Amino acid sequence: MDHNTFPLVTIAIPTYNRANGYLRNAIECALKQTYQNIEVVVSDNCSSDNTGEIVKGYADPRIRYFRQEANIGANNNFNYCLDKAHGSYFLLFHDDDLIDSDFVETCIKSLVNRADVGIIQTGTRVIDVGGNVLREIPNRVGDASIEDFFRGWFAGRTALYLCSTLFNTGRLREIGGFRSKHNLFQDVFAEVQLAALYGRVGIRDVKASFRKHTGEMTFAAKVLDWCEDSICLLDVMCALLPEKEKTLRSEGLPFFAKLNYNRAKAVKNPLRRIAAYIMVFKQFRYRYLPSKKHYLSPFVEMLSETFLYSWLRSVKRKIKRAPANG
Repeated sequence: MDHNTFPLVTIAIPTYNRANGYLRNAIECALKQTYQNIEVVVSDNCSSDNTGEIVKGYADPRIRYFRQEANIGANNNFNYCLDKAHGSYFLLFHDDDLIDSDFVETCIKSLVNRADVGIIQTGTRVIDVGGNVLREIPNRVGDASIEDFFRGWFAGRTALYLCSTLFNTGRLREIGGFRSKHNLFQDVFAEVQLAALYGRVGIRDVKASFRKHTGEMTFAAKVLDWCEDSICLLDVMCALLPEKEKTLRSEGLPFFAKLNYNRAKAVKNPLRRIAAYIMVFKQFRYRYLPSKKHYLSPFVEMLSETFLYSWLRSVKRKIKRAPANG
């Protein structure tokens, strides 16, 4: 097999206590790729379940299984996977996401004579915990310039997810792997740097699925971390394209503010959610207010627990049931 035409691709699955969850689906997605020159690296972050038995139950020589003696944290496990990769290209594949059977083949075929690009990206579908499709996001920026790639993300013409991104392994190692201030936007830090420094290939077709969970943020401090990572990311993007800094900041700041208001909305306690909104407003220099759906939600929830709210709802239902006059 020609190594240059059919390079080895590493599909790395960092996992923790998912033996009875989605882990089997992830492994089977990897093994069922139509592209044959792959290896599957599974890094078990000291799970307390039977993850090892599940992985070893697959009699496939392409699987390499590693178990951490102690939990090293999610991001360290990501970079451990990168360290163990033998492939020329690298997919960091979360154990609850999915890839289509021709994901890797589609990515490698897109290279043609561009064997050293930083990243290859497809479109992404968002699914719920049951696998139902919530929305599809084609990669509509194609092979556009880096400026258009960044601005396309801000405008919703593409989405940046790990499951739909194939990284150049060597280049990813050169920039230090997955790193950011709070290791929240570490994947996008890597994507924008590799795209700007080494080029990218954009594939419009949707070939991967990101699973959206319904978990809630319980601490407003986490919102602060997301804000700081967002601002650092925008700084990096501007440093990569200094001649476009004004444009990137004018479009990027409201994009990131909205993104973080959405994260703040996941704070369960209404009063803490209000505090989180204020925190986002402050971090973005008091320039971008939350939308109506954001700032009304805490008050609606607090009101919903009162007698007045219940009475008004009851009156509304009675009005709807009342027969029309005449």
